[in-house]
Amino acid sequence: MTQQGVRWTADQVLALAPDAASRKAGGKLGAAGPWSGAGSSDEGTVWGLCKGSGSKPYQTVVDIADASGPAYKCSCPSRKFPCKHALGLLLLWAGGDVAVSSAQPPDWAEEWIKGRRKRSEEKRSAGAGGAASGGGDPEAARRRAERRAERVTAGATELEQRLADLLRGGLAAAEHAGYGLWEETAARMVDAQAPGLAARVRELGAIPGSGAGWPVRLLEECALLHLLDQGWLRRERLPEDLAATVRSRVGLPASADGPAVRDRWLVLAQYDTADAKLTTRRIWLHGADSGRTALLLSYGAAGRAPELALPVGLALDAEVASFPGAGQVRASLGEQFAPPAPAAIRPPGLSTSEAAARYGEALRGDPWLDSVPVTLDRVIPTPDGDSWQLADAEADTALPLTPSALSRPGLWRLVALSGGAPVKVFGECGHRGFTPLTAWPEGEGTAVQLC
Repeated sequence: MTQQGVRWTADQVLALAPDAASRKAGGKLGAAGPWSGAGSSDEGTVWGLCKGSGSKPYQTVVDIADASGPAYKCSCPSRKFPCKHALGLLLLWAGGDVAVSSAQPPDWAEEWIKGRRKRSEEKRSAGAGGAASGGGDPEAARRRAERRAERVTAGATELEQRLADLLRGGLAAAEHAGYGLWEETAARMVDAQAPGLAARVRELGAIPGSGAGWPVRLLEECALLHLLDQGWLRRERLPEDLAATVRSRVGLPASADGPAVRDRWLVLAQYDTADAKLTTRRIWLHGADSGRTALLLSYGAAGRAPELALPVGLALDAEVASFPGAGQVRASLGEQFAPPAPAAIRPPGLSTSEAAARYGEALRGDPWLDSVPVTLDRVIPTPDGDSWQLADAEADTALPLTPSALSRPGLWRLVALSGGAPVKVFGECGHRGFTPLTAWPEGEGTAVQLC
């Protein structure tokens, strides 16, 4: 597949930006003014020289044909990927500017492209070889897993005692104990090699004193944590899928062992969340033929965007394998047979009542599930007092938007796209409400990213 005649939209390019500042700066460079020597090839390469503050222009090249998503190289000192120059170059190319004409790449761009593709091929070959060799001593791995399970069990037992002490002393005492109580307990769970338990304990610390009704919320979260503890301590009695879910929620690593499904995977949404140590990227996919929805997770050290980036609204021909667990949607991206390319694919939609029912059904397999991926068909964003909701155009039902969705600029993009008319919206539906991530107008039109 050649790339010269395939143009992305500006939204698809800007969705690759690692942060809002890069998005804004890249947008300013999406015009021909600062660029010289720009061009693109049928093999999926875009390059150009961007005038900066120094005497030499920055050499920027993008490999659009990389099956894992675009790859970037720029001589600027920025540590962001893509940098503002790569974003500006892609915007110039996406807009069909005559400055980015078909040509042979210069030597500096050709050298990088050949080197990168050679390394990618070597990495794939090494990965195939490692899988064939079986990867390490299975007996040693079994002993390590047993030792870790013993430590997790000790941590879960201690956590049960601490929860019992909390309830025995009364929830009111939690407000006076301060956050130190929870942080110390979380540290004990880290020592027990149960990061999932540690994360849930830290979340408990933010509830006391968080507003009206906090004791009820604290009791609910304590109950879910107790349920997870008991699930681990009695995991041998659980069905295998539920036991796998418990292991995942506790924080034990797992590999994607499900059968690989080859499909045309539409990139539904991509967004990042970050804390002091890690940036987590979530990419939602929809299989055009299988009808499956899959979640890809990618990570980057604090301050750096994860490597995997797939523009929203494009589709890729690839294999995807699922992780174990009841109702698990997390998956691993396997072999990719073509780079992402535009496709007239839209996921089928549900009504608002069907979406709520789907979340309820999913909770039976995973009681700790915050939300499920859902596409709503023919909904209208509607004010609801100080909040907003998505009203079903065909029925007298609606889903409230989550508090986090109300603070995002994507809400106003959704309202503008709708203009009072029904739209199709993909997002996450859970007990806090619905978080819209991507929307499509009725009839023809490309995906609009809201996150």
